[in-house]
Amino acid sequence: MNEEIEEIKNKIEETLSQELPQSLSGQWLLETFGTDEILSQKGLDGLLTPTRDLVKQGGKRWRPLFMLLCAKMATKDPEKIQNALSLCPLLEFVHTASLIHDDIEDRADERRGKPCAYITHGLDTALNAGSWLYFKAASCIKKLDLSPERRLFCHELYEMELRRLHLGQAMDIAWHRDSNFFPSVEEYKQMVQLKTGTLSCMAARFGFFAAEKGKDLIEKAGLIAAGIGMGFQVLDDVQNLTSGNPGKKRGDDIVEGKKSLPVLLCVQENPCAKEKISGLFEKAAKEGIESPAIEDAIKVLNDSDSIQKAYDFGNKCVQEKALELTSLLEDNGSGARQMILDLFNKIQR
Repeated sequence: MNEEIEEIKNKIEETLSQELPQSLSGQWLLETFGTDEILSQKGLDGLLTPTRDLVKQGGKRWRPLFMLLCAKMATKDPEKIQNALSLCPLLEFVHTASLIHDDIEDRADERRGKPCAYITHGLDTALNAGSWLYFKAASCIKKLDLSPERRLFCHELYEMELRRLHLGQAMDIAWHRDSNFFPSVEEYKQMVQLKTGTLSCMAARFGFFAAEKGKDLIEKAGLIAAGIGMGFQVLDDVQNLTSGNPGKKRGDDIVEGKKSLPVLLCVQENPCAKEKISGLFEKAAKEGIESPAIEDAIKVLNDSDSIQKAYDFGNKCVQEKALELTSLLEDNGSGARQMILDLFNKIQR
């Protein structure tokens, strides 16, 4: 089973490389820009270098892998599974574009252990390249042999999830810019389902779409998968406050003023802690990642047991929703159901 997962991952990497190639052919230029006569190599480099670099720096690739496993769970038709593979840029390029913009908005220093794209390539170049990648992602749809109705449905799915993603990001930004504002836990859950859950939702929906399942089943799978994404984000936020996320510094969410679930659980159960946490957020924002306020804030959260409670919530959410998703269809003997469960067991911190 591990060998099959590695084989799928290799195919994903190959697909992504073909969409952001090192050597540009006339055909790629024609498909991407409608002309094979692009006279400015510098202009092309300004789009491709920041995006290609970040894609090649790695990442778990769990979203496109999840999409392919959803397709394999829903069909054994190799042609339909190949269609799912062709849609991998929808997941990974949107994720990459969102990281480029997220780092700018958060004024982050590092991403995946290297300076952020806007630091390396300049703010203007990074903004433009990230925006372009959202549109480049969707160009893979035209490679599929679809009826006009199914092609329209595919574009509508993609565009709706992009709008939802940006709403979630807008909520998150508004909250962390005001150190004295603390949303409710329910508001937080909705924000995360929009901001992070939307890519999980896309993965399940496009996997089932490629397998040619009905609209109702596609919708149901997406809603369940959004819950997986929410759980994953909670676990990611917990890791930020414990061991630290790979390629980032422990507690940088405190510097950014992120209203993560551990913070909200703490102030919900201990309203008197709200003022103290607000003050520590403001201090950390002024002093940066080396500020002692970071560890002071983490201690407040640990003392209230909110970090552990958030971890338990995220873990349970991922497990239960993964099981619910894999129960939507009868086992077709592909092994995909178990691979999905194994995938999310490994992701858990």
